[in-house]
Amino acid sequence: MGFSEVKRKVIECIENGAYDHEVRCNIDVKNLFQCGQLTDEFVVGLIKATRGNEYDVSPHHQAPTVDVHVFKPFKDGKQWYVKFYFVEPDVMFISVHESGV
Repeated sequence: MGFSEVKRKVIECIENGAYDHEVRCNIDVKNLFQCGQLTDEFVVGLIKATRGNEYDVSPHHQAPTVDVHVFKPFKDGKQWYVKFYFVEPDVMFISVHESGV
């Protein structure tokens, strides 16, 4: 799946409420979306702002057959970090925070 398809699909999942968050430590810093500090609309805006050169994909460290997608968009003068993977038919967010945190 290429960048444009990943972008379309993750936005569609958010808009349909078809998402969850991976359990992890430091969610108050590493996943502001899970903590309720960021709205669905804000995260969709981050994703829409992401350009192809701000995207990376690699295998999940615990499940190598699962692609983990990383978006690093700039929005309102700040760089963000959005990390997720798909578990059909949903998307699972690992991290959503300002870069450098």
